[in-house]
Amino acid sequence: MATRVARTRLRLRKIPRQQRSAHMVETIVEAAARILETRGLAGFNTNAVAERAGVSIGSLYQYFPSKEALIAALSDRERKRLVAGIAETYRQAAAPDLVSALRPLVRAAIRQQLARPALARALDFEEQRLVLNEADRRTTQDIAGVVMALLGRHRRQVAVHDLEEAALDLIAIARALIDGAASRGHVEPAGLESRIMRAVLGYLTGRANVAA
Repeated sequence: MATRVARTRLRLRKIPRQQRSAHMVETIVEAAARILETRGLAGFNTNAVAERAGVSIGSLYQYFPSKEALIAALSDRERKRLVAGIAETYRQAAAPDLVSALRPLVRAAIRQQLARPALARALDFEEQRLVLNEADRRTTQDIAGVVMALLGRHRRQVAVHDLEEAALDLIAIARALIDGAASRGHVEPAGLESRIMRAVLGYLTGRANVAA
């Protein structure tokens, strides 16, 4: 479990109010992402991030009390991007059936994971270490809301009665398959998409052999 002291070190010291300070904070967060991608966790520290961002260490510490706070902010940014991408994909879809409706969401989730795989792997590890459970729950609930709306639109094709439970189960299935594929190294997106679609459609319809 994370200690109370550790949790306080995950928070920003202050919220940037002006455009200039908000831009600096985003520059620092992106620099943290680049350090994680190029040097890994072993080479990740506040001095390296400040240097990559082109700011003084004092400027970094104005907002981030620790490298853990940088990780938490970066994790929050990536979670928000995932939720926004899935929500936008759903809004733009005009799918006539369950398969056509689910496929773009699965692609959006895969695309997020594979866009920066080294970063995604590092964040997955650090999120477990820092016990960012509440942030993970919020993200899951936000995505579940989108999935529930989708399932509601295609209710006649869904054999599961509890749509909230179904949405949470689908997220768990997709996450497990994506994370498992990523942990093995090279991922072929089309093959991963097919595996996820077979798994979620089998769950939703109750049929073992279903066209994905």
